[in-house]
Amino acid sequence: MAQRTGPGVDKVYEIVRGLIRRLRFPVFEGGQTTRGIFVFVNGLISITLLSLLAWITRSPFIFPSLGPTAFVQFHRPLATASSPRNTIAGHLIGILARYGSLVIFGLANAPSATSEGVTVARVGAAALSVAATSGMMVWLRVPHAPAGATTLIVSLGILSRPRELLMIELAVVLMTVQAFVINRLAGVNYPIWAAGEHKEAAGS
Repeated sequence: MAQRTGPGVDKVYEIVRGLIRRLRFPVFEGGQTTRGIFVFVNGLISITLLSLLAWITRSPFIFPSLGPTAFVQFHRPLATASSPRNTIAGHLIGILARYGSLVIFGLANAPSATSEGVTVARVGAAALSVAATSGMMVWLRVPHAPAGATTLIVSLGILSRPRELLMIELAVVLMTVQAFVINRLAGVNYPIWAAGEHKEAAGS
């Protein structure tokens, strides 16, 4: 099979080509077409597994911000924001910031915004939680944009109980484990923890 060379090599093409070669999937190899197939199939697998877990356990193992997390982990698996470190730490920062904002504005035990509507306190909690999450991710160098969406889920009271917050972070960890397994099967050096660690190991 001919190898694509040159500075314009598409990393996603190499990922899908490795997956096809290892698992012998009868899938057409092409740049944009294969990229879409890879993201579609693996996003479907990941979200389906977590949805089934949520259904079986009756726990919130599925929530909107997992969608963009799955997208970045399969579309840009070697990007810093897609690494396990950024994904897990980013969502954890968001959980802590948004729960803290609920406490500050006296909303820890209040009904969700979908039940009581958006109040002044809820506006303050939402704004503070997003700002705190964004700032902390930058300061700690763990940017992961989808964590901002999870911030709003909690600050609006949709999922805000301690047990639910634990389930959110556990779901993020499970999503990351899936991304690691699938990307490694595809032949990409998806990091064990931080982006670029395989390069550092190769140079040591």
